[in-house]
Amino acid sequence: MSYRSLRQCTEDLEQSGQLIRIRTEVDPYLEMAEIQRRVYEMQGPALLFEKVKNSPFEAVSNLYGTKERTKYIFRDTLQRAMELIAIKAKPEEAIKHPLKYWRAPFTAITALPKRKRRGGAIFYKKTTIDQLPQIVSWPMDGGAFITLPQVFTLPPDSDQIMQSNVGMYRIQLNGNDYLPNEEVGMHYQIHRGIGIHHQAYLGSEEPFRCSIFVGGPPANAFSAIMPLPEGLSELAFAGLLNGRRFRYAKKDHHYFATEADFVITGVIQKRELKPEGPFGDHLGYYSLKHDFPVMKVEQVYHRKNPLWHFTAVGRPPQEDSSFGYLIHELVRDISKQEFPGVKEIHAVDEAGVHPLLLAIGSERYMPFRQREKQPEEILIQANRILGSGQTSLAKFLLIVDGSDHPNLRTSDSKAFFRHLLQRVDWRRDLHFQTKTSIDTLDYSGSGWNEGSKVVVAASGRIKRELSATLPDDFQLPNGFSNPKFATEGILIISGPKFSIENKKNELSSLKTILERQKLDKIPLIVIVDDASFTGLNWNNFLWVTFTRTNPAVDVYGTESFSKNKHWGCGNNLILDARIKPHHAPELIPDKETALKVDKLFRKGGDLYNIKKVE
Repeated sequence: MSYRSLRQCTEDLEQSGQLIRIRTEVDPYLEMAEIQRRVYEMQGPALLFEKVKNSPFEAVSNLYGTKERTKYIFRDTLQRAMELIAIKAKPEEAIKHPLKYWRAPFTAITALPKRKRRGGAIFYKKTTIDQLPQIVSWPMDGGAFITLPQVFTLPPDSDQIMQSNVGMYRIQLNGNDYLPNEEVGMHYQIHRGIGIHHQAYLGSEEPFRCSIFVGGPPANAFSAIMPLPEGLSELAFAGLLNGRRFRYAKKDHHYFATEADFVITGVIQKRELKPEGPFGDHLGYYSLKHDFPVMKVEQVYHRKNPLWHFTAVGRPPQEDSSFGYLIHELVRDISKQEFPGVKEIHAVDEAGVHPLLLAIGSERYMPFRQREKQPEEILIQANRILGSGQTSLAKFLLIVDGSDHPNLRTSDSKAFFRHLLQRVDWRRDLHFQTKTSIDTLDYSGSGWNEGSKVVVAASGRIKRELSATLPDDFQLPNGFSNPKFATEGILIISGPKFSIENKKNELSSLKTILERQKLDKIPLIVIVDDASFTGLNWNNFLWVTFTRTNPAVDVYGTESFSKNKHWGCGNNLILDARIKPHHAPELIPDKETALKVDKLFRKGGDLYNIKKVE
């Protein structure tokens, strides 16, 4: 259905048993985020906080907390959105399949933003930054943040709404050196849409005006994060996904989403930077304090009975995982067009999304060659993946030829690893990119936004069976202990606390001892700080292994060699996934806050009846 407001959506969810009210006063400092994360883990309902300490406004979270609820919210419009995205990316598809896409032109017209000349709900009243729910999610956070903002900007000398950029860039409301109620921090990089606008304003005398929308119909927040085809406006997409045209107005040189719950207006300072962060982020670690642009606040507007829409991030999966799921659903039909020969791509959420990408490609070029099949076309496909948009942020790209396993799915990561490890040849199938850019939030690299990548491309016959049994005479050098299996073929070992001075000797000793033993059925060995924790479940293995490794630095192997600038190894690839001194701190919940929140889940508490979904 089409929602006219966030409040209407919450009422719909409440009536259908998908939202619960928390009537007890809750502190936005750590408590609200702790509640959100617990209820998400239980796959529980959306949450409406009626009493937010030190704020007159109610708040809502976990709206997208399950895939089923996310699909429910967009149940009437999802298919039409998929069709329009497919047409926008490949217009010729409408000519080839006119019956399939006959609604698309009409959908596109009704999705155009609509200007309101006589105000709107958003102009009900004004408030100040300090009156907004000051949500701090993690103990080391630098202040309160807006976690689901829709940041609206236009390029210089433009008043054309379809030229706007709407992005989700976190906003720091207080702390650090920000002047209270007068300044907020803007976390964005120069290559993002708003960063391109910022670059253009550096050559203009015009002030860099910005509007930050919070709330409104749920499609508005999702449009701010959706990677859209070139030329498809976020505002048009929001209208399309909501089944109702995006309403906007202009006042005092600023633009307003008139159905938003809150709008903060201001001017981004073109050449002034201030420290922003730390912030407990979606990889499960803090993104540290860095200089970012600052916005001088002009006004803060809100509608009548507004809802402050927020989410809590942390070690994945979290609520924002549903964004990834919905994006995958929307672009499913065009992924194969964007990446010819690629059957599936999956960013592994449990590993922090960007650190690990799985892909199933195809070898189609040489069906009549007599020699054994080996990775050829899938390497071309891998380069295409690493050269495109969001997938370019992948740190580990694992790609296989799926022709001999038609039922293989990237969504089943354990089965995917089994398929790859049975076929991979470590002498041939590792392809590194060194001294390149990685995700800004990933601190495993050699510097901020600096690191390396590796493509593992496997095809051909099964080369080995996998085992989860160690030889009776298995040995480890001093300092290494507690061997555990993540699954067949993947061994986890606790190593000494990482030291740059001792690393070379430790790894040399480990390789020497491993090379003496028959471990050909265990092709992947991972060194960690705590093998018991890492081996406890598959999610722990994925998170520890791929968020704590920098491929060019932390990949080793038995019988390793370098030939013509190609690095490879023998039977066993070794990943050093220990915590390094330059890594960002891990997110650890506050124990006192956890004890306070426990009361809400006990008998008589507002959340007593929520049960964990097994």
